[in-house]
Amino acid sequence: MRTSLPPKASAPHRRSFLIGAGSLGVGAVLGGCSAGPESTNETGGGGSGKDRTLTAVIGYGNDGSWDPTQTASAFAMAANHHIYEGLLDTDPITRAPYPALATALPRDPSATTWRFTLRSGATFHDGKPVTADDVVFVFDRILDPGTQTLAKGFFASWLESVRKVDTRTVELTLRFPFPDGLARLTLAKVMPQHVFSRPGAWDDAVKGLAVGSGPYRQTAHHPKSNTTFEAFAGYNGPRRPAFRKMNWLTIVDAASRVAKISGTGAGAQIADNIPYANIPRLEQGGLKVAGGAGMNNLFLMFNTRHKPFDDVRVRQALHYAIDTEKMVQVALKGHGRLASSFLNEANPGYRRAKTVYDHDPAKARALLEAAGVTDVQVDILAVNVSWIVDCLPTIKASWDAIGVRTTLAPRETTAVFTKLDQRQDYQVVAAASNPNQFGLDADLIMHYNYGPENLWMQYTRWAGHPVARQLFKDMDRATREPDPARKKAMIQDCIDVVAEQAVLYPVVHNELMTAWDPRELSGIRPQPYPGINLLRAKWI
Repeated sequence: MRTSLPPKASAPHRRSFLIGAGSLGVGAVLGGCSAGPESTNETGGGGSGKDRTLTAVIGYGNDGSWDPTQTASAFAMAANHHIYEGLLDTDPITRAPYPALATALPRDPSATTWRFTLRSGATFHDGKPVTADDVVFVFDRILDPGTQTLAKGFFASWLESVRKVDTRTVELTLRFPFPDGLARLTLAKVMPQHVFSRPGAWDDAVKGLAVGSGPYRQTAHHPKSNTTFEAFAGYNGPRRPAFRKMNWLTIVDAASRVAKISGTGAGAQIADNIPYANIPRLEQGGLKVAGGAGMNNLFLMFNTRHKPFDDVRVRQALHYAIDTEKMVQVALKGHGRLASSFLNEANPGYRRAKTVYDHDPAKARALLEAAGVTDVQVDILAVNVSWIVDCLPTIKASWDAIGVRTTLAPRETTAVFTKLDQRQDYQVVAAASNPNQFGLDADLIMHYNYGPENLWMQYTRWAGHPVARQLFKDMDRATREPDPARKKAMIQDCIDVVAEQAVLYPVVHNELMTAWDPRELSGIRPQPYPGINLLRAKWI
């Protein structure tokens, strides 16, 4: 049944768990992908009026993994929502599930068997029909115990199996009632078996090969430059394409990104990841700038095998030392707030954690003294995401103020996580994350970062700690809890543990800003996680 899968994949592709991570930097050899980069002005065709090409600017690299079962790349995930479909997909803002390839939601979300009928006439971008075999193919990969994927962590605990009933019908068998699983089905994008069962095809998917059944098909992919799309004429689903062609540019440099969308020679109609300092000027130029407060965060991750960070008191001290109010006002221009939980305050599962790291230098010094730690020197390995770099001086000044000699070492995201993947030594990582791109439910968010086989826990070297082992057991019990109120309380208790341990924990949650030209586009809804969603947008 799984002979088309690689015989063994011991770990996910590098950086596949990271928001906006870079990857291989070379083009795929199949499916219209090109070995880039090409000019970011290349649109694959001009057009005028409503046939003109929409140009978008994405503030994250497009050279991360494009394999939907593996990726956490902001660019690739946003693009895949336009290229692929799940049985169900979710609204990008409310995250409510709706039928995509399936014709309807299950009548009883609490049942342990869900049956779905595929949409009549659904076809892949190469013209082949979507069948139940394709659905089973993807879920077999996700659930295969010999293949480690990011998606496995979102499904394996509650989904027992997926089987074909007939050509257009599949049945999912659950291990226990799990209504939250309906929204997670959008994370299992249905991919054509005849394409991705070929030898080497999963590697091609990592590099950029994308063949789905969604409203847009990928027409070219130039890593580190741009990716182009075209409306798929054969699409007959619920989110009809409004743009004949799209050109998504990857521009990580903040100044270049802002320049591309502003001024009389603006070359794009929409851009994400807008720096806070540029908002007034963009608004004065007639652009709409809006965002949403979600779980986007700057987090600190400690190597618990590197002394003195094996001591929880040291980790707590470094969190208490940070002047978060100064960080919010100076670096984030007021568009953020102290993390009072692993979850942001707007999350339905939020409860203020028992441990909250308000700025308290005296407490930080006392914790270091209690741990017997003196003359500490810390090297912060940080990603070079623009707003993270803006926050780093506050961390350094705060730690220097309690006698911790601090060195900043911002690097390209690719370089940071290559070092981690290679299990090289490090002390502290400062980076950005936003699990909201996978969903809002707290159980999913916790399992994204914490778990005995989780990649993040491999980075921290903490999974074998007695506190961690008990945490993982408690998280699994929370997953299986049928009573919603009790489940919420159990997850919140787990969050209290990760707050106290501060192994991988947010410092601040901040807004992500999107800018667009309201004279040209309507239906834009800025999302509180990286990327854009244009499935409801259209030309004015």
